[in-house]
Amino acid sequence: MTSETKEARVLDAIRERRELVNAAIDEELPVQEPERLYEATRYILEAGGKRLRPTVTTLAAEAVTGTEPMGADFRAFPSLDGDDVDVMRAAVAIEVIQSFTLIHDDIMDEDDLRRGVPAVHEAYDVSTAILAGDTLYSKAFEFMTETGADPQHGLEAMRMLASTCTEICEGQALDVAFENRDDILPDEYLEMVELKTAVLYGASAATPALLLGADEDVVDALYQYGIDSGRAFQIQDDVLDLTVPSEDLGKQRGSDLVEGKETLITLHARQQGVDVDGLVDADTPAEVSEAAIDDAVAALEEVGSIEYARDTAEELTARSKEHLELLPESGSRGLLEDLADYLIVRGY
Repeated sequence: MTSETKEARVLDAIRERRELVNAAIDEELPVQEPERLYEATRYILEAGGKRLRPTVTTLAAEAVTGTEPMGADFRAFPSLDGDDVDVMRAAVAIEVIQSFTLIHDDIMDEDDLRRGVPAVHEAYDVSTAILAGDTLYSKAFEFMTETGADPQHGLEAMRMLASTCTEICEGQALDVAFENRDDILPDEYLEMVELKTAVLYGASAATPALLLGADEDVVDALYQYGIDSGRAFQIQDDVLDLTVPSEDLGKQRGSDLVEGKETLITLHARQQGVDVDGLVDADTPAEVSEAAIDDAVAALEEVGSIEYARDTAEELTARSKEHLELLPESGSRGLLEDLADYLIVRGY
């Protein structure tokens, strides 16, 4: 199968599941009183997004049970114990957590755009955005209690969601702390990425296994699949921030570099003696020119820093797919493998 054919299969799977997830969001999170609050909670969800994490959740549910793609109703998905579980509600909970983190990240980073539209705090105001994020956070736990799973399995899924949210906050705190350090090691960066980004992919993959009653080794394998593919995704996202046109990114290209955020690329460049802080002469992403970013990218490419980041993402992706060997062979497992590849090619 060619890479183009694999990508087409992944895109079809994402599209099918995105339609189901969007419909479920409409059902689970209607606009109600106070109307302005719930409009703000829906704002970022309606601004776009591929729904990659819910795609992982639904594919993992199928892969655990040996169900072929789209072969069962996600609202009444047969567990390994024979009971029906609302996997879609769990998938919505995961997506809602992702949206909560984006709202708060944009406030902390003072980013004006998200997915090509004004960020929630710009479209409304900071207070409303904070409340919208908090509402999404609490709603996610509410949704996870309503999957109909065996109570013990549901409790384990809730525990994973709670610990994941804690770890995301820890990762964000490390990211902020890194802005005041110039001695960060690559391993420290990878730990931060794991906490800030990858743990939600880990939860996306492992949560359905917990809800459906899979063995502990299967849960762990799916979690590690999510961790490694999630770390690869974030590293590739750092690459894309420098190499993809602004109109495709939905934000200013090179914004991470302008804002002084450390990435695997800049850490590698520093080790090669590059004056990373002097690559771009601008205080905000709005002030930087495309030519300045082009020059910075050329300097990073010259010392092999972008290639190093790409190679690391590919190594992590290969490792993520090895974790899936514990699962029975199926079309859904194959799609999980192909999705890991997609995340480091077209994941933005």
